[in-house]
Amino acid sequence: MFHSSKGSCAALSLLFFVLRLFLFPFALLYGAIVRLRHWCYNTGILKEHTFAVPTICVGNVALGGTGKSPMVEYLIRELRSRHRVAVLSRGYKRQTKGFVLAETYSTVEDLGDEPFQIWQKFHTDIILAVCADRVEGMRQLLRLPEPPTVVILDDAFQHRAVKATKNIVLTAYGHLFTDDWLLPMGKLRDVVSRVREADVVVVTKCSSNLSAEERASIVAQLQRRCSCPVVFATIAYAGQVYSETEELPLVRFFEKPFTLVTGIANPQPLLSFLKEQNATFEHLAFPDHHHFSSKEISQLQGLRLLTTEKDYVRLQSRVQELYYLPIATQFLSSTDANQFAAVLNKSLPI
Repeated sequence: MFHSSKGSCAALSLLFFVLRLFLFPFALLYGAIVRLRHWCYNTGILKEHTFAVPTICVGNVALGGTGKSPMVEYLIRELRSRHRVAVLSRGYKRQTKGFVLAETYSTVEDLGDEPFQIWQKFHTDIILAVCADRVEGMRQLLRLPEPPTVVILDDAFQHRAVKATKNIVLTAYGHLFTDDWLLPMGKLRDVVSRVREADVVVVTKCSSNLSAEERASIVAQLQRRCSCPVVFATIAYAGQVYSETEELPLVRFFEKPFTLVTGIANPQPLLSFLKEQNATFEHLAFPDHHHFSSKEISQLQGLRLLTTEKDYVRLQSRVQELYYLPIATQFLSSTDANQFAAVLNKSLPI
């Protein structure tokens, strides 16, 4: 049995290696197209637009799962007392077109799951809009009767038509952009050289007990590609879960088994957290931004469900006994937080 299992692993490794060799020419072609696009912006063939209002871009060079939404929420909390904050997002998988300004009656279908999640939390403190054309989105925001004094550009690092005042680039611990390949060989959607434009790189989803030696090693690795500060953050899980009608301490919620439902790019940190808490659960995993069909909803009925905030906005009112566990970005140390704040405040009027 042991030899059979070992042989299967070797065969899978060989298959994976052959597949990556097959995809290598396509990655080269993709990289050439991306570099040509950047060359067009760098030489002025394609225009970058700047705006009088400060803009803070939150993005990455890899596909999903780096913690952009928690970082956007962190920025809102930091800035809302001093600025009229706007968030401009694409609104991925929404059912509307063009520029849409969030209103009290807006739905997840109008805005997309992540913008709607942010709007539900901070609607009294921010302006929120979605627009695939970031330049048009900025113009519309600045035409408002009370325009924003700072705009957070959600997932916009690859959208060079708007030249941001500050670029915050995220990379997930264990999946650093320096260890990855361009699509379709890997998960990089942009060339690593673009990170030279970052004002700060945040290594997200770190273990809370990351050693000084490993931190130094990661900083050295990343700063071969950029000259900006590198800071470290983790996921902070709330001590309660929430439903439409109640909030429960985690300890009480974990007294009974439940089903975890996720439609996010990387559920592994959440799974690890729940296992560390000795929770008893089954996991139903769906693709990122998944639209739950009527059949899937019927299969979830009658279950005691826990989900993420992003999935909650797509599931609420469609199933009963549904709870979500909030998360937040938390820097590993006061030094990380202070370094990040110094970069942020350098571009913003007090």
